[in-house]
Amino acid sequence: MSRKDSSMNEQTPLTQAQNSIDKLRHAVSQALSHPTDQSVEQAHTALERAQNAVDTAVLNETGANQQPVEFAQELLGEEMSRLNKLSAD
Repeated sequence: MSRKDSSMNEQTPLTQAQNSIDKLRHAVSQALSHPTDQSVEQAHTALERAQNAVDTAVLNETGANQQPVEFAQELLGEEMSRLNKLSAD
């Protein structure tokens, strides 16, 4: 099996949510350290994508994957709080 085939098989709703949260964390960190209109907009876009990915994971994952989904929801909440701090300043 090629690497491409392997990585395609690993793209479950949960892994997509985790990847989106990683991208969100990076975008929020960039916006906090360099608060330009562009970086803030990118963080908000990343937030929307991460929310959609987590929502999809919540709908699709069951059983043993519930704990990782709940953790993804917690991480999403933390990043939302971090981004809200930028708006509050």
